[in-house]
Amino acid sequence: MDPKDKQKTIRTFALASFLNDFGSDMIYPVWPLFVTTVLGANMAVLGFLDGLGEALVSISQAISGYASDKLRKRKIFVWTGYLCGALSRIGYAFSTAWPHLIPFRVLDRAGKMRGAPRDAILADVSSDEDRGRNFGLVRSMDNLGAVFGIVTCILFIKFLGYRTLFLIAAVPSVISSILIFTSVKEGQSSDKKIFKGLAFKDLNRDFKLFLALSAVFAFGSFSYSFLLIYAKGVGFSAVFLPVLYLIFTVVAAVFSLPFGKLSDRIGRKQVMMLSFLFWAFVCAASILFHNKIAVVAMFILFGLHKAAIEPVQKTFVSELAPAEYRASSLGGFQMVIGLCALPASLIAGLLWDKIGFIIPFYFSLALTILSIIIVMFVKEKNMGR
Repeated sequence: MDPKDKQKTIRTFALASFLNDFGSDMIYPVWPLFVTTVLGANMAVLGFLDGLGEALVSISQAISGYASDKLRKRKIFVWTGYLCGALSRIGYAFSTAWPHLIPFRVLDRAGKMRGAPRDAILADVSSDEDRGRNFGLVRSMDNLGAVFGIVTCILFIKFLGYRTLFLIAAVPSVISSILIFTSVKEGQSSDKKIFKGLAFKDLNRDFKLFLALSAVFAFGSFSYSFLLIYAKGVGFSAVFLPVLYLIFTVVAAVFSLPFGKLSDRIGRKQVMMLSFLFWAFVCAASILFHNKIAVVAMFILFGLHKAAIEPVQKTFVSELAPAEYRASSLGGFQMVIGLCALPASLIAGLLWDKIGFIIPFYFSLALTILSIIIVMFVKEKNMGR
């Protein structure tokens, strides 16, 4: 692939990510309220649905990553994934009880099949010097699209209601699917390599250690829904909750690219540790302070955490993995942390309901500290820094 096609691919992915998150984040700020107030679910059910979603993300990415490497085809998984996301939002709009959400949650999260193949393409068209930047750019556009989606939600939820808003949210993802289908050129695959599948023994010691620490962190890292419900308990009105989600998303959008660039300069591991510290501060603030100022600070720190961890995690994995198995490795990585996310949100919901709302934060803080310790022992790829 020539340099012009590479740049076009990066720009197309960035635009498609912007549009898809524009649509999905029309829903996310009001998702917890839709599930708990409109459909009458409790916190354990909310935790189950969110955790189920993350587990399905992991499985879909593992399958698509493996299939992508085996078939030497990547693009089909990307545009199909965006289309699945669009169809799921239509399903949400017509759901009248929380069990109805389950098949559409499955479809929604199955749409994340696009992740590993897309990230593998992105890693392939990047160099060691700009890989962090490119992952940061795409993640920044994700978050910028989310900002527009949240603002749309805030401005129109009262006039449109949940269901009409969900239907409108499907449109941008359809456009993303069309963009990928028509604008991304797939590199020529080599017929000389026989795909044998990725085995655990093919992974080096640092990849395995990074996988383990990411699983530990994911097990304690419950979904954003808990932060929104926590904020409601502190005294924020339901109308203001999307504004808090907007604050988090704006921070993530602004800092994703700088953190990606920073990882190119100082290393992936240092930025990963910083991301863990941001999350630790979120948990500590929720434990120590129960006021509105602290809640706003929590959402700012949460945004910094996401801005640091999301582009750098994928960059780290793509560099530690065998080059010929990048999609499989990225998909396998997402599978591990996603399968940990299902019990994470479910356990957090049960702890919240049965013991107290503050207990999930203690649990998460302990696992975050453990993750910080483990990451110190990971050696990243030497890129001449």
